[in-house]
Amino acid sequence: MTITPFPLIEVHGSSRSRGELYGEQARDRIRHSFGHYEEQLGRLGFAADGVERLVGVFLPRIREWASDLVEEMEGIAAGADVSLASIVLVNARTEVLQLAHREKGLAEDDDPDGCTGAAIMPAATKAGRLIHGQNWDWKAECAETSVVLRIRRDDAPDVLTFTEAGALARSGYNSAGIAITANYLESDRDYKNLGIPLPFIRRRALEAAHFAHALRVVATTPKSGSNNMMVSTAEGFAVNLECAPDEAFLIYPQDGTIVHSNHWLSPVALSKLKETGLASVPDSLYRDWRVRQHLMARTGDIVTEDLKDALFDDFASPFAVCRPPVRKEGGNLSATVAMVICEPAAGYMELAPLPALNRTFTRYELALDDSVLERIDKASTQPVSDRKSRWAASS
Repeated sequence: MTITPFPLIEVHGSSRSRGELYGEQARDRIRHSFGHYEEQLGRLGFAADGVERLVGVFLPRIREWASDLVEEMEGIAAGADVSLASIVLVNARTEVLQLAHREKGLAEDDDPDGCTGAAIMPAATKAGRLIHGQNWDWKAECAETSVVLRIRRDDAPDVLTFTEAGALARSGYNSAGIAITANYLESDRDYKNLGIPLPFIRRRALEAAHFAHALRVVATTPKSGSNNMMVSTAEGFAVNLECAPDEAFLIYPQDGTIVHSNHWLSPVALSKLKETGLASVPDSLYRDWRVRQHLMARTGDIVTEDLKDALFDDFASPFAVCRPPVRKEGGNLSATVAMVICEPAAGYMELAPLPALNRTFTRYELALDDSVLERIDKASTQPVSDRKSRWAASS
Protein backbone atom coordinates (compact mmCIF):
# COMPACT_ATOMS: atom_id res chain seq x y z
CA MET A 1 0.00 0.00 0.00
CA THR A 2 1.42 3.38 -1.05
CA ILE A 3 1.33 6.06 1.65
CA THR A 4 0.83 9.56 0.25
CA PRO A 5 -0.64 12.79 1.68
CA PHE A 6 -4.39 13.19 1.42
CA PRO A 7 -5.21 15.45 -1.55
CA LEU A 8 -6.75 18.85 -0.86
CA ILE A 9 -10.02 19.51 -2.72
CA GLU A 10 -11.26 23.13 -2.69
CA VAL A 11 -14.82 23.99 -3.66
CA HIS A 12 -17.06 27.06 -3.73
CA GLY A 13 -20.32 28.34 -5.16
CA SER A 14 -23.83 26.91 -4.88
CA SER A 15 -24.58 23.47 -3.44
CA ARG A 16 -24.68 21.94 -6.90
CA SER A 17 -21.53 23.76 -8.04
CA ARG A 18 -19.59 22.73 -4.95
CA GLY A 19 -20.58 19.15 -5.55
CA GLU A 20 -19.55 19.19 -9.20
CA LEU A 21 -16.14 20.67 -8.35
CA TYR A 22 -15.66 18.05 -5.67
CA GLY A 23 -16.67 15.19 -7.96
CA GLU A 24 -14.43 16.36 -10.80
CA GLN A 25 -11.34 16.80 -8.61
CA ALA A 26 -11.73 13.60 -6.58
CA ARG A 27 -13.23 11.33 -9.28
CA ASP A 28 -10.83 8.39 -8.94
CA ARG A 29 -10.86 8.38 -5.15
CA ILE A 30 -14.66 8.64 -5.08
CA ARG A 31 -15.00 5.61 -7.35
CA HIS A 32 -12.65 3.58 -5.19
CA SER A 33 -14.42 4.87 -2.08
CA PHE A 34 -17.90 3.59 -2.89
CA GLY A 35 -16.35 0.52 -4.52
CA HIS A 36 -15.22 -0.72 -1.08
CA TYR A 37 -18.78 -0.70 0.20
CA GLU A 38 -20.39 -2.06 -2.95
CA GLU A 39 -17.95 -4.98 -2.75
CA GLN A 40 -18.72 -5.54 0.93
CA LEU A 41 -22.47 -5.47 0.24
CA GLY A 42 -21.90 -7.84 -2.68
CA ARG A 43 -20.34 -10.36 -0.29
CA LEU A 44 -23.54 -10.14 1.73
CA GLY A 45 -25.58 -10.97 -1.36
CA PHE A 46 -26.66 -7.48 -2.49
CA ALA A 47 -26.32 -6.81 -6.21
CA ALA A 48 -26.52 -3.27 -7.66
CA ASP A 49 -30.32 -3.12 -7.46
CA GLY A 50 -30.21 -4.30 -3.86
CA VAL A 51 -27.67 -1.63 -2.94
CA GLU A 52 -29.82 1.04 -4.58
CA ARG A 53 -32.86 -0.20 -2.66
CA LEU A 54 -31.00 -0.01 0.68
CA VAL A 55 -29.73 3.48 -0.09
CA GLY A 56 -33.22 4.52 -1.20
CA VAL A 57 -34.51 3.88 2.31
CA PHE A 58 -32.48 6.86 3.57
CA LEU A 59 -32.64 9.32 0.67
CA PRO A 60 -36.18 10.73 1.21
CA ARG A 61 -35.46 11.35 4.89
CA ILE A 62 -32.16 13.09 4.06
CA ARG A 63 -33.83 15.20 1.37
CA GLU A 64 -36.51 16.35 3.81
CA TRP A 65 -33.93 17.22 6.47
CA ALA A 66 -31.29 18.87 4.24
CA SER A 67 -32.31 19.27 0.60
CA ASP A 68 -29.21 21.41 -0.08
CA LEU A 69 -26.93 18.52 0.93
CA VAL A 70 -28.78 16.23 -1.47
CA GLU A 71 -28.19 18.84 -4.19
CA GLU A 72 -24.50 18.79 -3.30
CA MET A 73 -24.43 15.00 -3.55
CA GLU A 74 -26.16 15.22 -6.93
CA GLY A 75 -23.37 17.56 -8.00
CA ILE A 76 -20.71 15.17 -6.70
CA ALA A 77 -22.31 12.33 -8.64
CA ALA A 78 -22.40 14.42 -11.84
CA GLY A 79 -18.81 15.61 -11.41
CA ALA A 80 -17.51 12.10 -10.76
CA ASP A 81 -19.81 10.58 -13.44
CA VAL A 82 -21.34 8.06 -11.04
CA SER A 83 -24.83 7.42 -9.73
CA LEU A 84 -26.39 9.41 -6.89
CA ALA A 85 -26.90 6.09 -5.08
CA SER A 86 -23.12 5.56 -5.00
CA ILE A 87 -22.58 8.93 -3.32
CA VAL A 88 -25.38 8.36 -0.80
CA LEU A 89 -23.82 4.95 -0.04
CA VAL A 90 -20.50 6.57 0.95
CA ASN A 91 -22.32 9.05 3.19
CA ALA A 92 -24.67 6.48 4.76
CA ARG A 93 -22.30 3.49 4.68
CA THR A 94 -22.48 2.80 8.44
CA GLU A 95 -26.26 2.75 8.44
CA VAL A 96 -26.57 0.88 5.13
CA LEU A 97 -24.14 -1.85 6.19
CA GLN A 98 -25.94 -2.38 9.47
CA LEU A 99 -29.31 -2.47 7.68
CA ALA A 100 -27.90 -5.04 5.24
CA HIS A 101 -26.65 -7.28 8.05
CA ARG A 102 -30.02 -7.16 9.77
CA GLU A 103 -31.91 -7.87 6.57
CA LYS A 104 -29.82 -11.02 6.04
CA GLY A 105 -30.25 -12.06 9.66
CA LEU A 106 -26.52 -11.71 10.28
CA ALA A 107 -24.64 -10.35 13.27
CA GLU A 108 -23.70 -6.70 13.11
CA ASP A 109 -20.62 -5.62 11.20
CA ASP A 110 -17.64 -6.95 13.19
CA ASP A 111 -15.29 -4.21 12.01
CA PRO A 112 -16.77 -0.92 13.27
CA ASP A 113 -15.05 2.44 13.20
CA GLY A 114 -12.71 2.48 16.17
CA CYS A 115 -11.21 5.88 16.97
CA THR A 116 -9.67 7.53 20.00
CA GLY A 117 -10.25 11.28 20.32
CA ALA A 118 -9.25 14.11 22.62
CA ALA A 119 -9.93 17.78 23.18
CA ILE A 120 -7.58 19.83 25.35
CA MET A 121 -8.74 23.07 26.95
CA PRO A 122 -6.62 26.24 26.60
CA ALA A 123 -5.71 26.30 30.32
CA ALA A 124 -4.03 22.90 29.92
CA THR A 125 -1.97 23.91 26.87
CA LYS A 126 1.30 25.80 26.68
CA ALA A 127 0.07 28.33 24.12
CA GLY A 128 -3.35 28.81 25.69
CA ARG A 129 -5.10 27.51 22.54
CA LEU A 130 -7.56 24.65 22.33
CA ILE A 131 -6.26 21.48 20.62
CA HIS A 132 -8.62 18.84 19.22
CA GLY A 133 -7.69 15.60 17.48
CA GLN A 134 -8.23 11.89 17.01
CA ASN A 135 -7.10 8.63 15.47
CA TRP A 136 -9.61 7.25 12.98
CA ASP A 137 -9.64 3.44 12.91
CA TRP A 138 -11.38 1.85 9.93
CA LYS A 139 -10.49 0.06 6.68
CA ALA A 140 -6.79 0.46 5.89
CA GLU A 141 -7.70 0.93 2.20
CA CYS A 142 -9.37 4.22 3.08
CA ALA A 143 -5.91 5.79 3.37
CA GLU A 144 -6.04 5.72 -0.43
CA THR A 145 -9.66 6.91 -0.78
CA SER A 146 -9.89 9.84 1.65
CA VAL A 147 -9.45 13.54 1.00
CA VAL A 148 -9.31 16.91 2.72
CA LEU A 149 -12.17 19.14 1.62
CA ARG A 150 -11.97 22.92 1.96
CA ILE A 151 -15.36 24.53 1.40
CA ARG A 152 -15.55 28.28 0.74
CA ARG A 153 -18.91 29.82 1.57
CA ASP A 154 -20.48 33.28 1.28
CA ASP A 155 -23.53 32.32 3.34
CA ALA A 156 -21.95 30.26 6.15
CA PRO A 157 -18.55 29.65 7.74
CA ASP A 158 -15.85 28.11 5.57
CA VAL A 159 -15.12 24.46 6.40
CA LEU A 160 -11.99 22.30 6.44
CA THR A 161 -12.80 18.62 6.83
CA PHE A 162 -11.05 15.28 6.41
CA THR A 163 -13.41 12.68 4.97
CA GLU A 164 -13.82 9.67 2.72
CA ALA A 165 -13.95 10.78 -0.92
CA GLY A 166 -17.53 11.51 -1.88
CA ALA A 167 -18.63 12.08 1.71
CA LEU A 168 -19.68 15.49 3.02
CA ALA A 169 -17.72 15.61 6.29
CA ARG A 170 -15.98 13.60 8.97
CA SER A 171 -13.45 15.40 11.22
CA GLY A 172 -12.35 19.02 11.02
CA TYR A 173 -13.22 22.58 11.91
CA ASN A 174 -14.77 25.72 10.44
CA SER A 175 -13.85 29.39 10.23
CA ALA A 176 -16.09 30.09 13.25
CA GLY A 177 -13.67 27.95 15.30
CA ILE A 178 -16.00 24.98 15.76
CA ALA A 179 -14.36 21.53 15.50
CA ILE A 180 -15.80 18.02 15.56
CA THR A 181 -14.54 14.45 15.75
CA ALA A 182 -16.57 11.25 16.08
CA ASN A 183 -16.17 7.73 17.51
CA TYR A 184 -18.17 4.52 17.17
CA LEU A 185 -20.59 3.60 19.96
CA GLU A 186 -23.19 0.86 20.17
CA SER A 187 -26.22 0.25 22.39
CA ASP A 188 -29.40 -1.79 22.62
CA ARG A 189 -31.36 1.16 21.24
CA ASP A 190 -29.71 1.03 17.83
CA TYR A 191 -31.56 0.59 14.53
CA LYS A 192 -35.06 0.48 15.98
CA ASN A 193 -35.87 3.49 13.77
CA LEU A 194 -34.16 5.19 10.83
CA GLY A 195 -32.55 8.56 11.47
CA ILE A 196 -30.20 10.94 9.67
CA PRO A 197 -26.87 9.30 8.66
CA LEU A 198 -23.94 10.58 10.67
CA PRO A 199 -21.89 12.45 8.01
CA PHE A 200 -24.84 14.78 7.39
CA ILE A 201 -25.01 15.61 11.09
CA ARG A 202 -21.28 16.32 11.23
CA ARG A 203 -21.52 18.50 8.13
CA ARG A 204 -24.41 20.51 9.58
CA ALA A 205 -22.44 21.00 12.80
CA LEU A 206 -19.49 22.30 10.78
CA GLU A 207 -21.78 24.72 8.96
CA ALA A 208 -22.87 26.31 12.25
CA ALA A 209 -21.79 29.87 12.94
CA HIS A 210 -22.21 29.45 16.70
CA PHE A 211 -21.07 26.72 19.09
CA ALA A 212 -24.56 26.40 20.59
CA HIS A 213 -26.06 25.69 17.17
CA ALA A 214 -23.49 22.98 16.45
CA LEU A 215 -24.30 21.35 19.79
CA ARG A 216 -28.03 21.46 19.02
CA VAL A 217 -27.53 19.65 15.70
CA VAL A 218 -25.49 16.88 17.32
CA ALA A 219 -27.64 16.51 20.43
CA THR A 220 -31.13 16.60 18.92
CA THR A 221 -30.96 15.15 15.39
CA PRO A 222 -32.49 11.62 15.35
CA LYS A 223 -29.94 8.94 14.48
CA SER A 224 -30.25 5.32 13.39
CA GLY A 225 -27.47 4.09 15.66
CA SER A 226 -25.39 5.33 18.55
CA ASN A 227 -22.32 7.48 18.03
CA ASN A 228 -19.95 9.61 20.07
CA MET A 229 -19.27 13.16 18.90
CA MET A 230 -16.84 15.61 20.48
CA VAL A 231 -17.54 19.26 19.65
CA SER A 232 -15.23 22.13 20.57
CA THR A 233 -14.88 25.85 20.03
CA ALA A 234 -11.59 27.66 19.57
CA GLU A 235 -12.91 30.19 22.09
CA GLY A 236 -11.92 27.64 24.70
CA PHE A 237 -14.41 24.89 25.46
CA ALA A 238 -15.50 21.41 24.40
CA VAL A 239 -18.35 19.01 25.11
CA ASN A 240 -18.45 15.28 24.44
CA LEU A 241 -21.87 13.94 23.44
CA GLU A 242 -22.47 10.22 23.78
CA CYS A 243 -25.42 9.90 21.42
CA ALA A 244 -28.01 7.15 21.51
CA PRO A 245 -30.39 7.34 18.53
CA ASP A 246 -32.90 9.36 20.56
CA GLU A 247 -30.91 10.95 23.39
CA ALA A 248 -27.54 12.56 24.11
CA PHE A 249 -25.49 12.19 27.31
CA LEU A 250 -22.89 14.83 28.10
CA ILE A 251 -19.31 14.49 29.30
CA TYR A 252 -17.45 17.66 30.26
CA PRO A 253 -13.68 18.27 30.52
CA GLN A 254 -11.85 16.85 33.52
CA ASP A 255 -8.39 18.13 34.42
CA GLY A 256 -8.47 20.21 31.26
CA THR A 257 -9.14 17.38 28.80
CA ILE A 258 -11.78 15.14 27.31
CA VAL A 259 -10.66 11.74 26.03
CA HIS A 260 -13.00 9.19 24.49
CA SER A 261 -12.68 5.89 22.66
CA ASN A 262 -15.52 3.45 21.90
CA HIS A 263 -17.37 2.57 25.09
CA TRP A 264 -19.98 4.48 27.06
CA LEU A 265 -18.66 6.55 29.97
CA SER A 266 -21.65 8.58 31.13
CA PRO A 267 -23.13 7.09 34.32
CA VAL A 268 -26.51 8.44 33.26
CA ALA A 269 -26.25 6.67 29.91
CA LEU A 270 -25.19 3.40 31.53
CA SER A 271 -28.17 3.57 33.87
CA LYS A 272 -30.58 3.88 30.92
CA LEU A 273 -29.20 1.72 28.11
CA LYS A 274 -27.10 -1.39 27.54
CA GLU A 275 -23.57 -1.25 26.16
CA THR A 276 -23.38 -3.70 23.25
CA GLY A 277 -20.19 -2.74 21.42
CA LEU A 278 -17.38 -4.12 23.57
CA ALA A 279 -17.41 -7.50 21.86
CA SER A 280 -16.14 -5.69 18.75
CA VAL A 281 -13.83 -3.15 20.41
CA PRO A 282 -12.62 -4.52 23.79
CA ASP A 283 -9.40 -2.53 23.35
CA SER A 284 -11.47 0.61 23.90
CA LEU A 285 -11.27 -0.10 27.63
CA TYR A 286 -7.59 0.86 27.76
CA ARG A 287 -7.12 3.14 24.75
CA ASP A 288 -8.78 6.18 26.32
CA TRP A 289 -6.93 5.59 29.61
CA ARG A 290 -3.56 5.45 27.83
CA VAL A 291 -4.16 8.74 26.02
CA ARG A 292 -5.42 10.44 29.19
CA GLN A 293 -2.31 9.38 31.14
CA HIS A 294 -0.02 10.78 28.43
CA LEU A 295 -1.80 14.11 28.50
CA MET A 296 -2.15 14.44 32.28
CA ALA A 297 1.63 14.18 32.62
CA ARG A 298 1.93 17.36 30.55
CA THR A 299 -1.02 19.37 31.89
CA GLY A 300 -0.37 23.10 31.63
CA ASP A 301 2.35 22.63 29.01
CA ILE A 302 0.57 20.52 26.39
CA VAL A 303 1.46 21.20 22.75
CA THR A 304 0.28 19.43 19.61
CA GLU A 305 3.33 17.14 19.72
CA ASP A 306 2.13 15.83 23.09
CA LEU A 307 -1.24 14.90 21.62
CA LYS A 308 0.52 13.24 18.70
CA ASP A 309 2.73 11.26 21.11
CA ALA A 310 -0.38 10.15 23.02
CA LEU A 311 -2.12 9.05 19.83
CA PHE A 312 1.01 7.21 18.64
CA ASP A 313 0.77 4.97 21.73
CA ASP A 314 1.37 1.32 20.77
CA PHE A 315 0.57 -0.43 24.06
CA ALA A 316 -0.99 -3.88 23.37
CA SER A 317 -0.37 -3.60 19.63
CA PRO A 318 -1.89 -4.37 17.21
CA PHE A 319 -5.05 -3.45 19.13
CA ALA A 320 -3.55 -0.19 20.30
CA VAL A 321 -4.36 3.50 20.23
CA CYS A 322 -2.32 3.59 17.02
CA ARG A 323 -3.25 0.45 15.11
CA PRO A 324 -1.09 -1.06 12.34
CA PRO A 325 -2.96 -2.86 9.55
CA VAL A 326 -4.41 -6.10 10.94
CA ARG A 327 -6.78 -8.58 9.35
CA LYS A 328 -10.03 -8.83 11.32
CA GLU A 329 -12.11 -11.99 11.68
CA GLY A 330 -14.55 -10.79 9.03
CA GLY A 331 -11.71 -10.39 6.51
CA ASN A 332 -11.41 -6.60 6.53
CA LEU A 333 -7.94 -5.06 6.86
CA SER A 334 -8.33 -2.69 9.79
CA ALA A 335 -5.92 0.10 10.81
CA THR A 336 -5.62 3.59 12.17
CA VAL A 337 -6.30 5.21 8.80
CA ALA A 338 -5.32 8.72 9.85
CA MET A 339 -4.24 10.85 12.78
CA VAL A 340 -6.03 14.20 12.74
CA ILE A 341 -4.77 17.17 14.77
CA CYS A 342 -6.64 20.49 14.74
CA GLU A 343 -5.53 23.77 16.29
CA PRO A 344 -8.23 26.08 14.88
CA ALA A 345 -7.04 29.30 16.55
CA ALA A 346 -3.68 28.79 14.84
CA GLY A 347 -5.47 28.18 11.54
CA TYR A 348 -4.45 24.60 10.68
CA MET A 349 -5.22 20.90 10.70
CA GLU A 350 -2.49 18.26 10.36
CA LEU A 351 -2.95 14.72 9.04
CA ALA A 352 -0.76 11.62 8.93
CA PRO A 353 -2.01 8.68 6.82
CA LEU A 354 -1.57 5.23 8.45
CA PRO A 355 0.35 6.70 11.41
CA ALA A 356 1.44 3.29 12.74
CA LEU A 357 3.55 3.03 9.57
CA ASN A 358 4.17 6.70 8.82
CA ARG A 359 4.87 9.73 10.99
CA THR A 360 4.89 12.37 8.27
CA PHE A 361 2.18 15.01 8.69
CA THR A 362 0.76 17.34 6.05
CA ARG A 363 -0.62 20.71 7.14
CA TYR A 364 -3.90 22.07 5.73
CA GLU A 365 -4.89 25.63 6.53
CA LEU A 366 -8.09 27.55 7.18
CA ALA A 367 -8.03 30.91 8.93
CA LEU A 368 -10.66 31.76 11.48
CA ASP A 369 -12.95 34.74 10.95
CA ASP A 370 -11.55 37.99 12.37
CA SER A 371 -14.45 38.34 14.80
CA VAL A 372 -13.70 34.91 16.27
CA LEU A 373 -10.00 35.70 16.63
CA GLU A 374 -10.90 38.90 18.46
CA ARG A 375 -13.02 36.95 20.95
CA ILE A 376 -10.22 34.43 21.45
CA ASP A 377 -7.72 37.24 22.07
CA LYS A 378 -10.00 38.79 24.68
CA ALA A 379 -10.32 35.45 26.45
CA SER A 380 -6.53 34.91 26.40
CA THR A 381 -5.28 38.18 27.85
CA GLN A 382 -3.58 36.55 30.84
CA PRO A 383 0.11 35.69 30.44
CA VAL A 384 0.92 31.99 30.23
CA SER A 385 2.53 32.00 33.69
CA ASP A 386 -0.65 33.42 35.24
CA ARG A 387 -2.76 30.91 33.37
CA LYS A 388 -0.66 28.02 34.71
CA SER A 389 -1.01 29.37 38.25
CA ARG A 390 -4.75 29.59 37.81
CA TRP A 391 -4.81 26.03 36.46
CA ALA A 392 -2.79 24.67 39.38
CA ALA A 393 -5.10 26.39 41.84
CA SER A 394 -8.22 24.92 40.25
CA SER A 395 -6.94 21.35 39.87
